[in-house]
Amino acid sequence: MGESSANLHEPIESLKPSTLEHHRALVSLMEELEAIDWYQQRIDATDDEGLKALLTHNRDEEKEHAAMALEWLRRRDPALDAMLRQYLFTEGPIHELEHAAESGESPSSGDGSLGIGSLRST
Repeated sequence: MGESSANLHEPIESLKPSTLEHHRALVSLMEELEAIDWYQQRIDATDDEGLKALLTHNRDEEKEHAAMALEWLRRRDPALDAMLRQYLFTEGPIHELEHAAESGESPSSGDGSLGIGSLRST
């Protein structure tokens, strides 16, 4: 797959402490995502239902860890925070969200309502 980013690419003495902490969190996130992939492959490969249940539980624990690492990064990186707010928990085609954000449009074609209509009696 290519060279890993788990290693530092610049001399450690050239890096700020905050950059090193950021790197640690990024590597942890990468490891959690890799573990999710490995568990999913094992789930697909086993025919033993008990093992499948155990591996599914473990995979989902790794998802929790990945989410926690991502949140740690988001809280410390304003640009990442902005991107996550733009793209996560949205509806519609993901590739249209950037254009919608740049143009000030809503990516959905709805009217912004919750779709329940008027609550007033007529």
